[in-house]
Amino acid sequence: MNISDIARLAGVSPATVSRYLNNGYVSAEKKAIIKKVIDETGYSPLASAQSLRQRRNRVIGVIVPKLSSESISRVVEGISLGLSDSGYHLFLGNTGNDVASELDYLALFQNNFVDGVIFIATEITPRHRRLFNQYTKPLVVVGQLAEGMPSVYHDDEGAAYAVVDHMIAQGSRRIAFLGVKSGDAAAGLGRHEGYRRALLDHGLEPEPTLYQEVEFSIADGYRGALRLLDGGQSFDGLFCATDNIAIGAMNCLHYSKLSVPGDVRVAGVGDSMVSKALLPALTSVHLYYQTSGQEAAQMVMGHLERGQSVNKQLRLGFELCERESTM
Repeated sequence: MNISDIARLAGVSPATVSRYLNNGYVSAEKKAIIKKVIDETGYSPLASAQSLRQRRNRVIGVIVPKLSSESISRVVEGISLGLSDSGYHLFLGNTGNDVASELDYLALFQNNFVDGVIFIATEITPRHRRLFNQYTKPLVVVGQLAEGMPSVYHDDEGAAYAVVDHMIAQGSRRIAFLGVKSGDAAAGLGRHEGYRRALLDHGLEPEPTLYQEVEFSIADGYRGALRLLDGGQSFDGLFCATDNIAIGAMNCLHYSKLSVPGDVRVAGVGDSMVSKALLPALTSVHLYYQTSGQEAAQMVMGHLERGQSVNKQLRLGFELCERESTM
């Protein structure tokens, strides 16, 4: 009697039985079926197999979308701090924001030397979910709420709402938005929804002509602001999905002879180091990136070292940092 036999009798895949035996995620219905088959057959994993499962390489795989991002660096720093006293080491996989590369790393880490995985996600596709469902190692998603998966994420909608609410309180009425793709449920969809909701709650209608979708760089922020201006749109506020986008937009406004905040109030998200050094300093929202990394590391370590369940979803708060760009 082996795992394949148990899987056949239970009508599930061998991977599902393996996850059950390793305390991974299995639905309650399938858990009950597998337990019934094991109880009826008296199946017990061989002592040697148990010993193999208990061996540790003391390595945690961390999948990152890019290494050049300050926010990602803060998350990784938090993971490192969370592992600092455990004797575990990081193994970084940089995907360059490429979905295929993310899937490759998820498969590599599942089948090789790491003991657990932390996935800093920007977009979760059905292909990601299929891999998640096959995972037998502890896996925690950071930066996105992944339904049914252990996740540490931010209140992106609440953060965006707070910024736009502040800009309206300062007197802005036509607030444009430089956002990112909606496939990114956090920086894209969540922040867009927070922007829209804040406007509607103040009786202001979101105008499609005041929205531009951009990528994440400073240059993309510049180009997005330029498209708004070239389109003949007038606006007295500009909310940007990230600080880098906001910095590019402020440069564009400067070269277009528009003052910040005199003509246009500008705000971003991320509370980057550069945001504090600008003239004027950029109003932004501080998200607890380092804390998210620490929490993810503790979730993985809790499973590996203490057998704790990692089926936990943790949403972190934010802090609005009001500075000269909106005052």
